[in-house]
Amino acid sequence: MGDKRIYVTAVSSSGVHGFSKQTKDHIQLLRGLGVEGDAHMGVTVKHRSRVAVDPTQPNLRQVHIIHEELFDELTEKGFSVAPGDMGENIATRGIDVLSLPQGTRLHIGAEAIVEVTGLRNPCKQIDNFQKGLLHAVLGKDADGGLVRKAGIMSIVVQGGRVQRDDAIRVELPPLPHIKLERV
Repeated sequence: MGDKRIYVTAVSSSGVHGFSKQTKDHIQLLRGLGVEGDAHMGVTVKHRSRVAVDPTQPNLRQVHIIHEELFDELTEKGFSVAPGDMGENIATRGIDVLSLPQGTRLHIGAEAIVEVTGLRNPCKQIDNFQKGLLHAVLGKDADGGLVRKAGIMSIVVQGGRVQRDDAIRVELPPLPHIKLERV
């Protein structure tokens, strides 16, 4: 079988609230805050829908990660999605991020460590980007349950620089593993 390479394919950020983010040469992760200069950086929640409910809740959505294999799947369905388009900070290849348990730590590059908090819950804004995309990033499992494919959210537990081609090492949490839910 051989080892499968797990790595960063692109990094993106944006200082303004919007749907897409601009790809960058690198991003800097800041412990307990998120991506330096990104509109979603902070100790407390920054996503506008969450702020409206309770602006004091902790920011469990500091870094948004999408598996680039999703872009391949969407291309096959006739969509055109590139890194940063869906608002993610880090695009990966070689790992099924959706199957990771809560609390998984991803060691990215030489220093950065993020801890997975949950699934991204795609909203109707995604259809404003490309009509029908919301339906395309939602699916059903064998039991008929909803599957959210639009990536995972995480918090920064150790800061560091992240860039394209950085290796990712997966550190699973202790058993029992907790399945990811939307955050």
